[in-house]
Order: sequence, then C-alpha cells, then structure tokens
Amino acid sequence: MDVLEAFQSYEQDALAAISAASTSEEIEAVRIEFLGKKKGRLKTLQAEVGKAAPEDRPVVGKKFNEVKVGVEEALNAKKQELDKPKAALSAIDITLPGIAPQLGKTHPLTQTIDDFKELMGRLGFEVVDGPEIEDEHHNFVALNIPEDHPARDPLENFYLATANIAGGSEGPLLLRSQTSTVQIRVMSERKPPVRIVSVGRVYRPDTIDATHSCMFHQMEGLMVGDDVTMAQLKSVLSIFARSYLGEGVEIRFRPSFFPFTEPSVEVDMRWGDDWLEVGGAGMVDPNVLKAVGYDPEEVSGFAFGLGIERFCMQRHQITDIRRFYENDVRFLEQF
Repeated sequence: MDVLEAFQSYEQDALAAISAASTSEEIEAVRIEFLGKKKGRLKTLQAEVGKAAPEDRPVVGKKFNEVKVGVEEALNAKKQELDKPKAALSAIDITLPGIAPQLGKTHPLTQTIDDFKELMGRLGFEVVDGPEIEDEHHNFVALNIPEDHPARDPLENFYLATANIAGGSEGPLLLRSQTSTVQIRVMSERKPPVRIVSVGRVYRPDTIDATHSCMFHQMEGLMVGDDVTMAQLKSVLSIFARSYLGEGVEIRFRPSFFPFTEPSVEVDMRWGDDWLEVGGAGMVDPNVLKAVGYDPEEVSGFAFGLGIERFCMQRHQITDIRRFYENDVRFLEQF
C-alpha cells in the first residue's frame, strides 16, 4: 500500500469511528487513537510524509494536511453534537412542575373605577365619557362659574397655550379641572330625563401631599327629571358609599357652596379620628339648566363629584395618595 492509500485508509477508519461514537467518552477515545500526539495513528502517518521521494513530497504533504483537517473538523462537529443534549438535560429537570408566567395585575385605581361603574349601573346610571382637554365654556361658563371666581384663576388651572395655537381655538383651552364638564355636554345633546355618571382624570395644580395630587380621578354623577330632590341625592350617595365601603362607613353632608349647584353640600367620610372630604354635591343650579336649554320650572336635578383615589384609600387602608403613582411593584402586587 503506497502512502496515498494509507492516507485514504486512515481517513475512512477515522470518519467511521467518529460516526459510531455515541458518548463524550467514546469520541475522546477516537481522538486519542487517530489524532493523539504521542501514540495516535496520525503521528505514524506523518512519518510516511518524510519517506516520500523529494519530487512527491508536495503532493503527499498536501494530501496529509487535507486528511488531517478533514478528520479534525469531523471530530469537532461530533463533539458539539454530543455536548448539546448533555448541556440541555443538565440545565432542565423535566420532572419538576412548570413555572407559571408572571402576569400583570389591574391597577387598584382601575379596579376602583370598574367597581364604581358597576355599582352605579345597578342604580340605573349610564356611563358616559368626555374630553380631558376642555374649553372655558364647558369648564366654567356653562357651569355658572363667573369670571371673577377663584376657580378660574390661571394659577389654579392648567391652561394649554400650545394646544390653543395648534387647534385654532377661539378661546383658551385647558385640562379639565372637574368631570362636571361632561354633564354639560350630555345635557346639551339630550332631553330629560338624564341619569349618567362620568369617570376620568381631572387636573388641578394642587400642592402634592398625602391626600392631594395635581392629577386625580373623579366620578361625576347627574340625574335630571321630574321632581328630583335633595333627599334622592343623599340616598344615592349613602347607598353607594355603603355598597363600596361596607355598612360601617360613616358619611356626613356639610352645607357648602358651589356655583353650579344650589343648595350644595360637601361629602365627608370618617378618616381615622377625623373627617376627610371625598366630594361635592347638590341640586343643579337653575342657571346651569338654562345654559343647556332646560326649563328649571319643569325639571330639576342633582349632581355630585366624588374623588376616586380617596375612596380607594379608605377601602384598602392606604394613607398616602402618592403610592398609586410610584410604580412600586411591591405595593401593586397586593391588589
């Protein structure tokens, strides 16, 4: 057998042994036999290169390198093939139970809003919506708030100069300071009777503390029809508070003043050893009814606005409104 035949025989035997190996130990034995530096068959084969005639050595040397590289590549490929299943099996114990994916939860304020809508739906109130960017007519004028009223002070509102320019508005635009704007829009489009609630964000530049925020949520309620009374308003609010907070909740109504209701009351709930305001309410002022085309001699109505954060805080014994907006997973996971 000449040297080239020896190379071919070596290559065939090596590739067959590599293909037959089924474990890391077996492929290592193949490596030692065919590529070992001390006693491997490759070392013996290499000696044949030196015995070739000088004129044949370039051809013999080239063939030797081709066979050597081919066997090494085949061996490395086999080693990778055998190592992959071993790594996967050592990393995964298929007898263990699966790990459930971690899913997000509904934010406590969203939960509260959903509860509010469901409770008011039981009382026959339809849920409506309105824009958060409002004009002065809906936010102030139609609500009987005069120009010199403190609520219209530019420092008490978020006016949007850029939005005014971009939208080509005839009057100033602002982020709504109350959801009462929605009742104006609804009454302007519908005839009595009306029974609606609107839930959404409102904006006021308040100093942020444990019970105040410059952005918070309100639920606005409105009921207009024949012979709507203050007694009905107090009944609706009392039933709602007991339904959401339980029979033990303490609610009180204090006489107050709002330009868009007359008479007006502030609604407080027991907050530890003190009382906390949670909303305002009252009978819709006749001027507001006139502004939307209603005849105050024929219909009457009540309206109320409740702070959603404060109800949620009371229900879950949360003492600081800022917790809702810190995105602390430890806090949010509790709900």
